[in-house]
Amino acid sequence: MRMRRLKVSAEQMSGCYHCVSRVVGRQAALTDEVRDHFVCLMREHEALCQVEVLTFCVLPDHFHLLVRVPQRPQRLPTAEEIVGRIEGLLGRRAALPLRLTMRAFRRRRDEAGERAWLAGLHVRMWDVSLFMKLLKQRFTQWYNRRNARTGTLWETRFDSVLVESSGPALQAMAAYIDLNPVRAGRVGDPKDYRWSGYGEAVTGQARAREGIRTLVMLAQRVRDISEARALEAHRVQMTPNSAPAVVAHDAPASAGMAAGTGGPDRAALLRRLEAEGRLPMPEYLQCRVRYFSEGGVLGSRAFVEEIFRRHRDRFGSRRKTGARKVKGLLGPSLFTVRDLRSAVFG
Repeated sequence: MRMRRLKVSAEQMSGCYHCVSRVVGRQAALTDEVRDHFVCLMREHEALCQVEVLTFCVLPDHFHLLVRVPQRPQRLPTAEEIVGRIEGLLGRRAALPLRLTMRAFRRRRDEAGERAWLAGLHVRMWDVSLFMKLLKQRFTQWYNRRNARTGTLWETRFDSVLVESSGPALQAMAAYIDLNPVRAGRVGDPKDYRWSGYGEAVTGQARAREGIRTLVMLAQRVRDISEARALEAHRVQMTPNSAPAVVAHDAPASAGMAAGTGGPDRAALLRRLEAEGRLPMPEYLQCRVRYFSEGGVLGSRAFVEEIFRRHRDRFGSRRKTGARKVKGLLGPSLFTVRDLRSAVFG
């Protein structure tokens, strides 16, 4: 039976989530132009729903998002503040429909109508499930109109892993997401994949750079860091032997990468993992690891135990503890709430 989604209460604390959704039938339906549009819609709904996409990766048949949901404020934003935020992040064109709606209510002096409309906007905010629902629905509607099709585009509801919002688990998850196109053999270096947070950040996209800066500050528990230092810290997690944060396209492949392609030699890494039992983080993340997509919760032992206690009714009565150690990792001790036993690595 599928585990019910584990979330934190936005009224009590912020939360970070690795969200994954796949195209029905695993079809490679997301072409270059389609992925471009998905990223645009993602940014619009990120601003509207008051969440932060720390990093992401959109592949032809599925996508990954690392979403931070801030704690719900006691004073909810006004209509002007919501419109202003979207204009500041995405420009006036993106916010124009909301601004026109707000003006229409005020021209009619319909205060009750404006309050109801604003309450509807507030309901959409600070909730990862509503953000994902709106994004997937809006994208499906656009895709179906474009392709003269009907029905669902997505295989199931989205999968998610609740990630501790500070410490090494967050940075490891972000690196794992940005390495998806490398593991899939699409590029040899994560900087070369444009439909990803790191790929956008390297080319200077402001929202992507801010997302990586935020995740590094959270992971390292610091109040400030430059964008360049944040990119470097993020890249160190992804690259064996710590290549520089922004490298030339003709840079030599790092050790542990397959000759001629720049991609990881996963077969060699898996043989090492079997022989030695553990891999350092950058090599570990070059493998497909189910803990990052199916572990339920990822973080320190204390964090996982706290989530287990908060959601005790979702687990069997015989279970005494929540934390299960991530196997095969040489480095920081990470824990999940699910004890995966088969086909963990690939």
